[in-house]
Parts: sequence; structure tokens; C-alpha cells
Amino acid sequence: MPLKRELGLRDLTLFAIACIIGTRWIASAAHAGPGSILLWLLAALFFLIPLSIAVAVLTVKHPEAGGLYRWTRADFGPWHGFLAFWVYWAGIAIWFPSAAMFYMSIALSAQGLAENRVGLVSASLAAIWIALGTNLVGVKIGKWTENLGASASWILGVLLVIVAVLVWRRQGSATAFHLLPDFNWDTISFWATIAYAMTGIEMVGLMGGEIRDPKRNLPRAAWISSVFTIVFYVGTTMALLIVLPPGRISELNGLAQVSSAAAQVIGASWLPRVIVLLVLATAIGQFGGLGSSVSRMPFAAGVDHLLPAAFAKIHPRWNTPYISIITLGILASALLVALQFGDTLRAAYQALVSLMVIAGFLPYLYVFSSAWKAGKRWSASSGIGMTVLAIVCSIVPTGEIHNVWLFEGKLAGGTFAVIVSGWVIYRKYK
Repeated sequence: MPLKRELGLRDLTLFAIACIIGTRWIASAAHAGPGSILLWLLAALFFLIPLSIAVAVLTVKHPEAGGLYRWTRADFGPWHGFLAFWVYWAGIAIWFPSAAMFYMSIALSAQGLAENRVGLVSASLAAIWIALGTNLVGVKIGKWTENLGASASWILGVLLVIVAVLVWRRQGSATAFHLLPDFNWDTISFWATIAYAMTGIEMVGLMGGEIRDPKRNLPRAAWISSVFTIVFYVGTTMALLIVLPPGRISELNGLAQVSSAAAQVIGASWLPRVIVLLVLATAIGQFGGLGSSVSRMPFAAGVDHLLPAAFAKIHPRWNTPYISIITLGILASALLVALQFGDTLRAAYQALVSLMVIAGFLPYLYVFSSAWKAGKRWSASSGIGMTVLAIVCSIVPTGEIHNVWLFEGKLAGGTFAVIVSGWVIYRKYK
């Protein structure tokens, strides 16, 4: 039973925005200072736009479900196709627990419950399964989760800019803006985060089998979502810096701090609650978009008999690869619970983010190599250069990492484990 083509231009554009935009990165950029605005623009020019061009070309060339897996398999063979899928899928599984805890901590901090670990884990698990559950019953229903998340990001961006203008008119800017970013060892890993925040458009390619008229709609959706992403990240980062200086903006609770400070200046006590609701809506949309799209790769690998046959099954009523979606949810939930063990939570979180970036970026080497074969030489060259730079930056420890060898060992061991496990499974089912 084939997958249904339910995604038109509007749904496709909103789906792309929901997958790319991560409100968790706004506070990180503002914390790094006004120089991060230039980094946003450079990342957009040399990574986001080349990636959008590559994804549009490759999805039109291979308009089936599976995206990255299909492209790499066709250009470089079955093993490379499986490796690209496996590493990317593992990166998303690592992304889920850290993102869920980040967003749910914002919601609980608004209620004064940020230190309630049981409540935080429970809320994070609920967010994951609500988002995946709506996509489990079909794209026709699940797409509204992504549409809601993308629409919430539009509203959030506009609201933050309006609030910043009001604050600026009353007390001026809290930050003296300058063009160049600060260059030191503590900020190098943040460069990789900036590039990672621009990823997600490739998720649209994974849904190739469910896009209506991909040759016409996908390039248009890619350009619209890319422009919105650039405006959103630059505009919201500037907005946060107008309200508070970088030193008073936390990477974890920056949005809550800014909304509280702005509410006092403009007399809007409702503002923090609205900001929290909008952030949660964008999170649910992103969970649904990433969880739904990435599940199409195990489905495609199952069809090719490189995973157990169950992964190739389509639900008879919902027309979705339900085994793939459920498996991702179980793995993400298990990682979320496992993260609660250990006493150096901050260092563990940094290691998790770095491992997520490494696993997330390695498959882009295949994406841009396929784009090179498809004739998009500028996009491929720029994308490969940025991918290598991001991976190198991600392995540089910040000042918060006291045991550098342990940190690097975790990254090396985690990356090695992902690749070796993929090789073992591939050899078993090949």
C-alpha cells in the first residue's frame, strides 16, 4: 500500500519551517552576544541556502519516501545509503531527549517547578508521544501539528520584535551592537550550534513520497522557508539583546528571562505566559515534523530488506510506517530516562549536544556529494566546507568542561558506537 501524497505548497512550507526553526537556539545566540547576528547570516549564505538547493534538486530527482537514504544509495551504493540513514537517525534520536527537556523546563519554570525532575521527565515524555502520536495516525492529521508549530514560530517572532521595539522606545537598547563575533575557545563550539540550527530542510526530502507535485512545490517551499528562517533568527536574536545584555541571558532560560524583564518595562504581566505557550507550540511542531519525516528512512531501509521486515509495514488504516515511528519514540524515551543518571548534568548536556551535532552533520557529506553529482557544484562545495568546519568546532570543549579527555572520549566512543552498530546491522540483513 503506497504512502498518500497529502502535502501541498502551504503544508510543505509550514512543515519545513517547523523542522528548521528551533527556539532553543535563540537564547544561545543572544548569550553569545551581538556578533552572533553575523554568524546567522554567514551560516544562511554558506549552509542553509546550499542545503535547500541540494534538497530540492535531489528530492525532485528521487521523489520517493526515504530522502537521504535514497539519494546516497543511488549515488554511492547500499552500504553508504544505510550508513547515512543510520547515523542521521541516531542523531535525531539523540536530539529528542535534550530538546524535550529544554522546552519542558521552560514550561515548568513558569510554574516554579523547574527543579521537579520527575515532573520534567514526565512532561518531556508526554510532549514526545503527543507529537509522534498525531503523525502516527497519518500525515493528513499529523501535518496540523507541524502547521501549528510553524504558525506559532511566526507569531513568536513578530511578538518578540514588537516587544523589543516597545522596550527600546522606553529605555533604549540594553546591548551595544557590533558586527564581529567574539573569538575564543569557549565560543568555537557555538559556531557549530549556529550551523546546526540551520538544518532541517532535508526532512522535507524524507517525505518525498507524500508531496504533491514535488517538482513545482518543493523548490518554492524551500526558498520561502529559508527566507523566513533567516529573518526569524536574526530578528529574534536582536530582540533579546535589546531587552537584556548577553551576560544576563541564560542559554537555558533566556526566553523566560527576557519575557519577564520586558513585561516589567512595558507593563504586560501576561507576556511570559504567552511566550511559554508559543515556545511549547513550536516544540510540538518540531517534534512531530522531525519524528514523522525521519521515520521514513527506516521504512525505506525495511523495504530494501536492510532492516527487519516489520519496518516496511504500512498501517492498514492510517497509511503510515507505524513501526518506524513507534521505534523512534521508544528509543528517544529510553535515552531521555538514561540522561537522568549522573551528577554532572551540565557537562553531560554539552557532550550530548556535541555528539548530536557530529551525528547530525556526518550525513550531510553524502547529501552535498550527491548534489555535486547532480550538477550543483557551488552548493556542494560550500555545504561540504561548512559541514567539515561544524564537525571540527563541535569537538572543541567549552570552559565548562573540566575533564577534556573524558569529554573527547565520550564523543569518540559515541560516534564509533553509532557507526559500528550500523555496520553490524547492515551485515546481518544484507
